[in-house]
Amino acid sequence: MTTENTKTTRPAAKIILIAILVILAIGGFYGLKLYQVYFAANITGNEKYLYIKTGAHLDDVYKEIKSKDLLTDIGTFSEAAGKMDLALKLKPGRYRLKKGMNNRTLINLIKSGNQEPVKIKFQNIRKKENFAAYLSRSLEADSLSFLKVIDSAALVEKYGFTTENSYTMYIPNTYEMYWNTSPIEFFERMQKEFDKFWTAERKQKAAALNLSPQQVVILASIVDGEAIYDKEMPIIAGLYLNRLNRGILLQADPTVIFANDDFTVKRVTNALLRVDSKYNTYKYAGLPPGPIMMPSISAIDAVLNRNVNNYIYMCAKEDFSGYHAFAETKAQHEINANKYRAALNKRNIFR
Repeated sequence: MTTENTKTTRPAAKIILIAILVILAIGGFYGLKLYQVYFAANITGNEKYLYIKTGAHLDDVYKEIKSKDLLTDIGTFSEAAGKMDLALKLKPGRYRLKKGMNNRTLINLIKSGNQEPVKIKFQNIRKKENFAAYLSRSLEADSLSFLKVIDSAALVEKYGFTTENSYTMYIPNTYEMYWNTSPIEFFERMQKEFDKFWTAERKQKAAALNLSPQQVVILASIVDGEAIYDKEMPIIAGLYLNRLNRGILLQADPTVIFANDDFTVKRVTNALLRVDSKYNTYKYAGLPPGPIMMPSISAIDAVLNRNVNNYIYMCAKEDFSGYHAFAETKAQHEINANKYRAALNKRNIFR
């Protein structure tokens, strides 16, 4: 009886064992497949970021991935993307890629829009066109799109600016924002930063100078154009304010260079002074209608905290140190100016 039971049990045990092995094999196969699709390392590390443009479809993402060889196995990514409904929840942006990242992590990043912000630092950019071009190198939109917003009369007038002085709104600093920030979103952010910068204290200092915040920035752009060293800025600001208050032409060389649109000039000649432009402060009294560059915060604060002096004249020192010789009288200025002209002639600098 025992022998017969043993003989009967052995085949059954074998069948159960085989079934278990088959189940384990199938489970292992699908487990491995699941791991490869969702959890296996798949980012090559060839690029730091994946950029998904506004309005892009999943096929566009695949093209970007293939063209830059971002993934080891695009097939597993495609399968995971399909099962995780990436096509329905695709969000544009700049996504940080880390070598060894898996499909699931990357897809969740994109679905959540959890992108890494871009740091944008700007200062001393000369013109709106240059600024728009700079922004287009860091953000998604092209330079023309940025320029249309920056130069939109309807938009800037809404916030109390003109198209000529609207450039004063952009306070130079380092800002964090998303890569797909639109030009209008950028403009609105900068308008808020302008309001934040112009505290009650700064506004009071501007009012004490009989200047609006926009006029302070315009004057600061001239001061920044003149000064190589920050410590000279308050002195130069005081000098130009003296001229403004006394109704004397500013006669600032950087404005003439701007008016001639030639930034290679090292010596302002009589020919350059003849240019008919509101930015030519040798010809037109008062401040120009807009800034000649994006001044630094140091230059803006130098105007607000100008050095109280009696200087009316200045010219670069003849030792080419970058410092200036200041004068209260025309006679003293002529002595300083002749030294500098002689130094320019000696170096054959005639323009």
